[in-house]
Amino acid sequence: MSDQLTESTDVTEVVSPSPFAALGLDPKIVEALTAAGYADPTPIQREAIPHLLAGRDLIGLAATGTGKTAAFALPLVHRLGLAAERKHPAALVLVPTRELAIQVAKAISTYGKPMKIKVVPIYGGTGYAEQVRGLRQKPDVVVATPGRALDHLRNGVLDLTNVSAVILDEADEMLDMGFADDLDALLTATPKTRQTMLFSATMPPRIAAIAAKHLTDPQRVEIARAKPAAGEAPKVRELVYVVRHDQKALALARLLDFEGATSAIVFCRTRNDADGVADTLVSRGFRPESIHGGLTQEQRDRVMQKFRSGAVPVLVATDVAARGLDIGHLSHVVNFNVPESADTYVHRVGRVGRAGREGTAITLADPRERHLLQQVERTTGRRFTGSTMPTKADIRAKRLERTQGAILDTLAAGGQAEFRKTIDELATKLDPKDIAAAVLAMLTKATQTADDEPDIQPAQPQRDNFQQRRTSGPRYQQDRPAWPKGGMTRVWIGAGRQAGVGRRELMEVFENEVGLTARDIGTIDVLDRFCVVDVPGEVSEFVVGTLNGMRFNGRPVPVRLDRTGMPA
Repeated sequence: MSDQLTESTDVTEVVSPSPFAALGLDPKIVEALTAAGYADPTPIQREAIPHLLAGRDLIGLAATGTGKTAAFALPLVHRLGLAAERKHPAALVLVPTRELAIQVAKAISTYGKPMKIKVVPIYGGTGYAEQVRGLRQKPDVVVATPGRALDHLRNGVLDLTNVSAVILDEADEMLDMGFADDLDALLTATPKTRQTMLFSATMPPRIAAIAAKHLTDPQRVEIARAKPAAGEAPKVRELVYVVRHDQKALALARLLDFEGATSAIVFCRTRNDADGVADTLVSRGFRPESIHGGLTQEQRDRVMQKFRSGAVPVLVATDVAARGLDIGHLSHVVNFNVPESADTYVHRVGRVGRAGREGTAITLADPRERHLLQQVERTTGRRFTGSTMPTKADIRAKRLERTQGAILDTLAAGGQAEFRKTIDELATKLDPKDIAAAVLAMLTKATQTADDEPDIQPAQPQRDNFQQRRTSGPRYQQDRPAWPKGGMTRVWIGAGRQAGVGRRELMEVFENEVGLTARDIGTIDVLDRFCVVDVPGEVSEFVVGTLNGMRFNGRPVPVRLDRTGMPA
């Protein structure tokens, strides 16, 4: 199950009441949880569930992987199960991405099975017909991405007049992806008497504004990341390496080799970076896959299936493409670039160390990104000390150490009898120590990064040129305040829903190719055949020049200033 609940390891007879029962949950739900092996609620569940069972609005702040889904899903199915009459749909759950919609719908369906709760997920990237059929079957709960929910609402398929509960899950990510207007429209379409729950990993001012407008006297539950006890090592190691930009890909390969990463996601700023990093890793013996907005949904699903199965140990992704992915346990998260906001850093680091597990977060910073690190430090209270890049000798020693451990494990497991004949034959001609050394050389070479290249030297500090408005590429600097929202200009993009374009894809294009983020962009209108986006007037010509003729799903897309005369 994707959401985090504490598993019981005690096989003796349970003589004390379940802690879930003590929270006030229906006995049928508690029985199902106990049968599944779940014993203790997580802190966010323990604090939030009693408030939600009492019908209160709630703001829940907790890191990724702390059990937020069960915190709202369990009281939701409890209250729906007790309802004398269910009006359909009775609850709306809004999430930022397709992947999270599927994950949350599955969790609610599992928890609600004793109550016969019917759940339907709706999201972009797929056809409307199947989703329309699902909505017409009168589900109890609809789990949706905001854009697709608003489409069905406007088409008269999604009826929100009977909704008694609305949940905003990963609210900060939905705002980062440009869904502010959609959220406002959807919440306005639901009854004012509804119960509203807002869950987020961070609480930027925009989230506070939504809460002030749409929640009534909400309870606030905030779960801080657990700090290690005195003398105890932290569960998540946070490492920062300062290296030149042109050496980042080599540094990444060496660090993954040194760390022995078994399941790592590498966040890149652009799709070109993602593909380039993946190519570098392939040339050094790794088996990575990249995921970004240039892939179709089918291609993304195929990559994610390979990554979850372990066939692909390293996933290289743009941040927008990776939002909301249910990746489960990761050994490593790598920031190929320093995140441009502290909230993004917190989200990424939260993907490792879920449910108290150990993990490692690595950030590669070139000297010009030091101010971004300082921004993260100021906001989060963390203090980063630059780590020393491992040398080639360090990497070789670490490889041999892991290989030795693997050999000992194999010997302990037994089953080597069939290989002894080959060893006996070789031993008649060679020294057994030479045979063992050759085998070790073969094993360690299989995942070897380029040992013939020089060690990576510490990067020298450089003077940041904050006055420069353009980078070496076509992107604007990210180390600036948001563009003023006054004086917006409307840009017309000649592809829409029929071509598979949605807000998510548009946000990735603007972030990766232009350098504008959700805080810079105004209204986004996605129609069947085209899109219209409000951008700061002073960069509108640059946006058009950069994006005009870009290819989407293999065909060039025209981009121009909108001349309809509609005010921005």
